[in-house]
Amino acid sequence: MRKFVRKTSEILELPKEVISNIPKITMTGFNEILIENFKGILEYEDFFVRIGTYIGNVNINGFNLKLNQMNEEDILVTGKIESVAFEK
Repeated sequence: MRKFVRKTSEILELPKEVISNIPKITMTGFNEILIENFKGILEYEDFFVRIGTYIGNVNINGFNLKLNQMNEEDILVTGKIESVAFEK
């Protein structure tokens, strides 16, 4: 399956995360983090957010964390981000 995804993305010139469930995580400074291809919100407090992805969880610690601009595939977390950790 991985070989198929890799070949398909090469032929169509698409990034792997577009045709698979691999999350793409983009952090802008310490104020926002965008997670594309997320599965769900597992835990949410103003100091801790746990986001489930198809390959593991993303844990975000900070202050005044808010869930902004959320749709079926993407979620934007804003606030004062102290740390980001990954769980497989």
